[in-house]
Amino acid sequence: MKLTVLGCLGAYPYDGQGTTGYLLQSGGFSVLLDCGSTTLVQLEKIFDPLDLDAVILTHYHHDHIADLGVLQYYWQLHPERDPEKILPIYGHTLDETHFQELTLPNVTKGVAYHETELLEFGPFSVTFMKTIHPVPCFAMRFVEKATGKVFVFTGDSGYLAGFTEFAKDCDLFLADTYLFQGNEHHQAHFTSLEAGTFAKDAQAKRLVLTHLPQFGDLKQLQNEAQAAAGEIPVELAAVGKVFDM
Repeated sequence: MKLTVLGCLGAYPYDGQGTTGYLLQSGGFSVLLDCGSTTLVQLEKIFDPLDLDAVILTHYHHDHIADLGVLQYYWQLHPERDPEKILPIYGHTLDETHFQELTLPNVTKGVAYHETELLEFGPFSVTFMKTIHPVPCFAMRFVEKATGKVFVFTGDSGYLAGFTEFAKDCDLFLADTYLFQGNEHHQAHFTSLEAGTFAKDAQAKRLVLTHLPQFGDLKQLQNEAQAAAGEIPVELAAVGKVFDM
C-alpha cells in the first residue's frame, strides 16, 4: 500500500501548494482520497487521471473537493477516455445536494458510504467514524486485505476521544494538524499536541501531520507533535512525498 501526497494545506492554497488530496494505491488499484485545489495538476505529473479506479471523499468543504468538478470534466472530455468506464465517487449522504453532484451522467457515479457499514472496494476494507467538524465529515480506516496493513486518515476533526480506538495499531496515521499546541479542543481541527497524543495512545507505527497551516514554523508543529508522540516517528506531509506501508 502506497500513499502519495498531492496537497496538504488546510483551507486554501498558498505559495504554490494546494489543499488536501492523496493518491492511495495497492495491487494496481488507485484511489484519489479527497480532491482539493491543485490536486488534479499534481496528479497529472505522476499518474494518468483516466486510470483512477475510484475517488473517496471525507466531506464536502471546498478545500477537500475544489478540483472534483474539473476531474469530472477531464473524464468527460478527454479524447482518450474509455466511454464505457464510469468513475465511482464515494461520499456520504448527510449533504444530499453535494452527494447528488458526485454523479455526472455516463461519466461519474456517486456511491454512498455509511458510518455503520463496512465498505469493501478494490483491495481495501474501509470503516468510518464521524468527526468533530462544522459539517458532516468522516475519518477513514483502510485495511489492505492482502497484508492486513492499516492506514487511518482523520479527515478534518477537532478533539475526539474515539480516535484512540479508531487508529489502534495502524501502520500510518495521517492526522489533520492545523493548529499549534495551546489551541486544544478546537471545534474543527487537531492541535499538534492532540495529533501526537492520539498517535501514542493508539500505538500507531508512524504519524504524518497534514492539513497544515500556511503560517508559523512547521518544524515547531512537528516538534510539538513529536514530544507528545514519544518514540513514534512524526513527519510532515509535503507535495510529492510518498509513504509506503
